Amino acid sequence: MSGQKTTASDPYFPANGDPRYRVHRYELALEYRPGPNRLAGTARLSAIAGRAPLTEFHLNLAEFKIGRVLVNGRAPHYAHRGGKLRIRPPKPLPAGAAFTVEVHWAGNPKPVRSPWGGIGWEELADGALVASQPVGAPSWYPCNDRPADKASYHISVNTPSPYTVVAGGRLLTRTTKASTTTWVYEQSAPTSSYLVGLSIGMYQTVLLGDPGLGGVPQSAHVPAHLLPQFSRDFARQPAMMQLFEELFGPYPFGEYAVVVADEELDVPVEAQGLSLFGANHVDGVRGSERLIAHELAHQWFGNSVTIADWRHIWLNEGFAKYAEWLWSERSGGRTAHELAAAAHRLLASQPRDLRLVDPGRKLMFDDRLYQRGGLVLHAVRCALGDEAFFRMLREWAAVHRHGVVTTAGFMSHAARYAAEPLEDLFSAWLYEPSLPPLPTAKRVRPSIPARPGYPPTNGGASR
Repeated sequence: MSGQKTTASDPYFPANGDPRYRVHRYELALEYRPGPNRLAGTARLSAIAGRAPLTEFHLNLAEFKIGRVLVNGRAPHYAHRGGKLRIRPPKPLPAGAAFTVEVHWAGNPKPVRSPWGGIGWEELADGALVASQPVGAPSWYPCNDRPADKASYHISVNTPSPYTVVAGGRLLTRTTKASTTTWVYEQSAPTSSYLVGLSIGMYQTVLLGDPGLGGVPQSAHVPAHLLPQFSRDFARQPAMMQLFEELFGPYPFGEYAVVVADEELDVPVEAQGLSLFGANHVDGVRGSERLIAHELAHQWFGNSVTIADWRHIWLNEGFAKYAEWLWSERSGGRTAHELAAAAHRLLASQPRDLRLVDPGRKLMFDDRLYQRGGLVLHAVRCALGDEAFFRMLREWAAVHRHGVVTTAGFMSHAARYAAEPLEDLFSAWLYEPSLPPLPTAKRVRPSIPARPGYPPTNGGASR
């Protein structure tokens, strides 16, 4: 695992996460009853102290009832207020020491408050889902809630048997006893707390593509009445996977799943190895296909290659936006340059008070950040030419696979593929709020040539 470690609190969310230690594994055992929306859980965290002895540390956890807390098997002093579980071990933990934390909690999960409304655990009409970006993970489990602290996860969920439980990672076992079923998932790849996805609902499970052809296993979990529309809307996802592996390098996880909730969602949400869509994103006419591409691209950019803190969010959203344009270009739609020109016209009509390199918490999800982030990559592509640009992207994803990155790191990486310095380009696009001219496409082919028979026509959903 490569990347740039960070030992500071996130400047946008200083109350979330504790940089004095890191977690390398979470083991979560949950019981959930949808009717009363009742969650009970046990979490075992395996962690390592930082460079200084730990006399105390904290986890983020919403206002649940705490049953028990243990550190290395012994009861510590602890206090739980304001979404923080502050823990003082019986003895200070030496610098660099491995230690375990066990927390038992129960209650009625609900979204945590944020500047964008409630985020995290959301009770549905019949089930639940988790959409945690950026700070919603503590709504359902105790965690060191900072994007740079990535860990593996083992998640066990017991719920009434009619429900399907979907989590990011590999389904290890599904065991039914009496009227309940326990689903056990393993996500072995390092995962940020906000990217731990979970959905509980009445779903039909289908496969995308032909499993006999090899490649990345892709599944979908969809309400039965939406399957006809879903089969058309997501038919080209296997072709997207094929294209993105060609352009960005091998898919970074073992499998990919999508969930369609039987309710409307404002926007789809990415999780590690999993994306969550609303019923409103399924219309039978591929009306949300760009969003399908966007969420899939996040598996490389955002989930595997993860930002050190939220100041660098354009590295997630700008890359996923540009992936939308690349998919359009390859699949017979408008070219990336045409879409870049449309984005440039849109930005020219809007206020120019956003700096990509540090947009501030208020603007971190502003649509201008997505559009301008895509334009940065198009400007780099124009400067490098196609061959060098796509080699740069593949090697960025490879070098930092499962790692942590910053804007400065990307600038340095891209510069190694350029025949001429990129400082002025990055200064204009990343550091200044004014809008530079539309990048010229002299060194970019109008469209990436499609291979014969591409995209495949047999990538639909099948049981």
